[in-house]
Amino acid sequence: MFSQFTRNIKPYVNAELDLAHLANKNGKFMEAFEHLENAHVLGQESTYFHVKVHILMFCWAFKQNDLRELFGQIFRIAGAATKTAFGLIPSGNTGGANVSPFKAMPISADYSDFIARAKSDVQ
Repeated sequence: MFSQFTRNIKPYVNAELDLAHLANKNGKFMEAFEHLENAHVLGQESTYFHVKVHILMFCWAFKQNDLRELFGQIFRIAGAATKTAFGLIPSGNTGGANVSPFKAMPISADYSDFIARAKSDVQ
């Protein structure tokens, strides 16, 4: 059901999602969103994780009553669901409504390494 990349990147994405959940639980809402952004960078080449993270960002925006983020995530959920499988994603984009959904961004060395490792195990 899931691609090999999705299976390989899963521990890294889930680690960030766990940190986001913990930060939310502790009332550190901006920190939680930063972890969602990290999960987005790591998982955006997987349709499953790309859509999942945008849905979680949508939920975060709803709970924070952040209408700009909420509406931005609706657009991004649709894009993630329809464009990821074709590789139409801007590398390194953090996924929030505060950046263009088309803007490529630098990826940290650690995250580049995690992504490269997940891709190399695919071949």
